[in-house]
Amino acid sequence: MSADFSMALQLLGIGMGTVFLILSFVVVSGNALIRIVNRYMPETVRPKAESPTPAITAEHMAVLTAAVEMLTEGKGKITSIEKK
Repeated sequence: MSADFSMALQLLGIGMGTVFLILSFVVVSGNALIRIVNRYMPETVRPKAESPTPAITAEHMAVLTAAVEMLTEGKGKITSIEKK
């Protein structure tokens, strides 16, 4: 092997090893930080306030039914309406 090729392989090995060590450190320290935060600062669970949903008026239902019939050419029908 020539000296240049040997030097290139050494630089490749050192560079890849350094990147591997740094990324390993980032992963380990990130996991440690997540565990520490989850242990000492748990998320507070707040109950969701149920907001009353307004009822669908007959006018809205008629408009929705007409739109579905027009778009599906009479083949579709509305079975339920939910707010998401």
